[in-house]
This record gives sequence, C-alpha cells and structure tokens, in this order.
Amino acid sequence: MTKLDATLQMLKDLTDANAIPGHEKEAREVMTKYITPYADEIETDRLGSLIAKKVGDENGPKIMVAGHLDEIGFMVTNIDDKGFLSFQPVGGWWEQVMLAQRVTIMTKDGDIPGVIGSKPPHILPAEARRKPVDKKDMFIDIGATSKEEAMEFGVRPGDSVVPVCEFTVMKNEKFLMAKAWDNRIGCAIAIDVLKNLKDESHPNVVYGVGTIQEEIGLRGAKTSANQIEPDIAFGVDVGIAGDTPGVTAKEALAKMGDGPQIVLYDASMISHKGVRDFVTNTADEHNIPYQYDLMPGGGTDSGAIHLTANGVPALSITVPTRYIHTHAAILHRDDYENTVKLITEVIKKLDKETVEAITYN
Repeated sequence: MTKLDATLQMLKDLTDANAIPGHEKEAREVMTKYITPYADEIETDRLGSLIAKKVGDENGPKIMVAGHLDEIGFMVTNIDDKGFLSFQPVGGWWEQVMLAQRVTIMTKDGDIPGVIGSKPPHILPAEARRKPVDKKDMFIDIGATSKEEAMEFGVRPGDSVVPVCEFTVMKNEKFLMAKAWDNRIGCAIAIDVLKNLKDESHPNVVYGVGTIQEEIGLRGAKTSANQIEPDIAFGVDVGIAGDTPGVTAKEALAKMGDGPQIVLYDASMISHKGVRDFVTNTADEHNIPYQYDLMPGGGTDSGAIHLTANGVPALSITVPTRYIHTHAAILHRDDYENTVKLITEVIKKLDKETVEAITYN
C-alpha cells in the first residue's frame, strides 16, 4: 500500500467520513480539525455549515471559498417484517450504479454494513431483465432475520445510509479513487487555500466554508452566505471529466490532469464575467493550467451564493472527476493542487479597489 503523505492523509480522512445531507457531522469534524490551525475564528451557521475565517486586512473585502460537506446517500424509511430496509435516495442517484453496492447504515448504536438488493434476474421475465431495476424495487439487506432483530441492531427510520469505498491511491499515484469526492475535494481546497495564506499577507478577509445540504438544493450555501455576506465568492466542486470511452467533446470538454475547470454556465448560474476574466488572467500570469467547461444539467453552491443579499459576484471552479454520483469516483492530484494554487494567487490580489472594479465595471 502507498504510504500516505500529509495531503493524502487529509484527503483520506475527509472522504472516508460519512456525511449525507442533513447529517454532516463526521465530515464537519474532520474539516474543522484540518482547517483550525490556519483560521483566526471558527463558527457554524445555525443549520451546521462550517465557517473558518482568516483575516488579512480586516477592512478589506470578504472572499468566500466554499466546498460542500455532504455526499449523496440514502435514508432508511421502513423496516419490513423480515428485517429488510426500505430507503429514500438523498441526492441524485442513477439506478444503474446502485444495485449490489455495499453501504453503511449509521445507527444510534454505531455503523453496520449492508448491501443494496433486488429480486434476482434469474426469476425475472426476459423483458424485465433488459431494463434497469427501479429504485422503488430495491431494498437494503443488513443480515437481519426480522424487524425486531434489525431494531436490536439499532436501526431506525431516518438513519443515514452511506456508500462504501475506502480512499485508494491507484497504481498511477496521481489518480485518487474515493467515495464523496463530490464534494470533500472542495472542502480540502478550502483548507489548503487557508494553509497557503497562513504566512502570506492578503488584502481581504477569507472565509473557508464547508456547506451542508448542497446535494438537495444548495441549502447550506444560502445560510452561510447570508451569515458572511461575501463580496466575492468561489464555489469549489467536482466537474465532469470527458476523457472516458464514448464521451464526445460536445458532451464534456475537460480532461483529468489538464487543470481546474472554469465553469462558464450551469443550471444554477451564469458565471460573473468580471470574476471569470480576473481568474483566467491570474492563471495565465502564473502559468497555471485551466480548462473551460459548462454544466447545463447541474449546479454548485455558487448558484445560491450569488443571489445572497444584493448579489455576490461568483465563479464555480471545479476539479474534473470521473464517475461522480457513484460509489467510487476518480480525480487527478495535479488538478486539485492547481486549483488550490490558482485560488490562492487570486485571493492575494483581491483588494478593495480590485473587487469594486470587478463588481461595477
């Protein structure tokens, strides 16, 4: 097994944490641990988003760098008489990536293992075998023999159910596989941006934020941005990597290893042209690679943040990632590190006059 350096250990701790929307405690505790040494102040909003504040110039503009703590998962809704669990998806799931996958049920008495099951294909008619199994026809098997035994295990309706995939450094060590890259990578970027600024002067106040409930409607982004009232914001998330077989350039532009994605347009926001141009000019100045992308079928926390109060100029910067919204996603370490470098360099230049020029020109 690859020996983990400090960065990889942080990424492992973040992604191995279990935290679906509405139950982000584990991931929030890990992010708090890693970001506290670089922050002047740590707080949460009343729903549970983590806000780490680092002051450069206390009279300077407020810059928000937000990743979301939550990952897609499920919630237990019922236990049948034989001990099988019914569940509700929490976040966007595609049936074809769910069946026969291992899960962890977070009970009041601790985590227990399970697997998503359905009626075996061997007993289905030929027509049914050709179709994906509908979510409503799946269940979770925890090895219980009755409802009473499942309840003795500690299972209750409302319990969180989380995918299983331990953080893995692949044979090419630049490639990193884990559950929950969407979006612990954004949380890691916020941590490392504050780390990079620890001994640097910067003409602003920076907020590294771990938002909650992004996967079900950008909810923590809204509450945390209302608390911060930022002048400029960056939503940091995963994007689509279009470098796998069968994907055309018309469907997805980005390739893993070619740098962070500057999102021009998504379903939640048209990116702010002034912020976008400032970021790409900074990247060019520092020879940091980047790619343009658009996500007409998805959005990020920027979608909620940019509508806060009287408006926040915002940009989504994403890390190209394969197999998002599945149990096991893959991204490239260079893209992560270049995203950190880019946002750090941008923040160093965002003084009051620059932010006003970006905002009102």
